Amino acid sequence: MTTDRILPAIGMRLLSVVIFALMNTAIKLAERHGASVSEILFFRQFGACLLVSGVIVAGPGLPSIATKRLPAHIVRAVVGLSAMAFTFNGIVALPLAEATTIGFTVPVFATILGALILREPTGWHRWAAVATGFAGVLIVAQPGGEHFPLWGAGCALAGAFGTASVSILLRQIGKTESALTTVFWFSALSLIPLSVLYARAAQSHDLVAWICLASVGIFGGLAQIAMTTSLRLGPVSVVVPMDYSSLLWATLLGWLVFDTLPAEATWVGAPIIVASGLYIVWREHVRRREDTDRVIA
Repeated sequence: MTTDRILPAIGMRLLSVVIFALMNTAIKLAERHGASVSEILFFRQFGACLLVSGVIVAGPGLPSIATKRLPAHIVRAVVGLSAMAFTFNGIVALPLAEATTIGFTVPVFATILGALILREPTGWHRWAAVATGFAGVLIVAQPGGEHFPLWGAGCALAGAFGTASVSILLRQIGKTESALTTVFWFSALSLIPLSVLYARAAQSHDLVAWICLASVGIFGGLAQIAMTTSLRLGPVSVVVPMDYSSLLWATLLGWLVFDTLPAEATWVGAPIIVASGLYIVWREHVRRREDTDRVIA
């Protein structure tokens, strides 16, 4: 991978981080103006479906979404939508910085699932990082404390677990399907149950709420495209660490929009969780490089 592709990859990943942070802010604002999580989920996927469909029509064309793996896409949609629902509930219940910090446990859960489901070799280095990551979560969540609801922390953790499960599924689907095809089917299939939920939950809102709901869909679609593009331009080990910059944006937006700053425990636990995630990503990079060297030798 050449430098002129790695730099755009990092740029696209950083851009996706900023847009996702704006989406999370719009989610909290929409909920505060009376929108339910069901409505927010519908607009998130509806906007993403429109944007991804537009990109496909303008690019590879509609024939590119043809698939022979519809059952795999259905499973991915079920797991992905469940993860998104938990994540959104966590965002609504927690301050932005805390919800973002707990979301950093995705590599920790992915390591566990990779070892249990894919039988990936996982040495003591990564198991130690997993334990460290959960220690950081305990510091941030402070079980028994009252600085934020544990229900919200549980939703955020469940969302991170679901997101990690999606990453395991995508490793299998990605062997035969393009990224755009996968994103399209996820958005389109998830709209089926979400349309039913939206029909039951739909209600009138003020102008601010509608703007927030529309922003969730637009930001979600744009961020998804930017994130997908970053993986096409650069290796996972290079682009994924950029995700940790989202804590900066979550802290800034939480302060500017909601007048909240991370609790003292978050300042202690967040670096521990980030360090464990970065170490897991680095060990994965080392393992893949060693596998490649053995194949070449």
